Amino acid sequence: MNTEELKGKWNQVKGKVKQKYGDLTDDDLTVAEGKFDEMLGRVQEKTGKTKEELREEFENL
Repeated sequence: MNTEELKGKWNQVKGKVKQKYGDLTDDDLTVAEGKFDEMLGRVQEKTGKTKEELREEFENL
């Protein structure tokens, strides 16, 4: 999965979450996205793997 595909999937998830929980804002979801990026960076630092490698692994969990 490349970065554009991941962004597309994230946008789909954001849309579904906003439909279900209408009081959430883009800012709320941006914070969640930032937390995921932070976690990904920490795992990358510990494992020495690229972000793309980790995204592929997470997708296959």
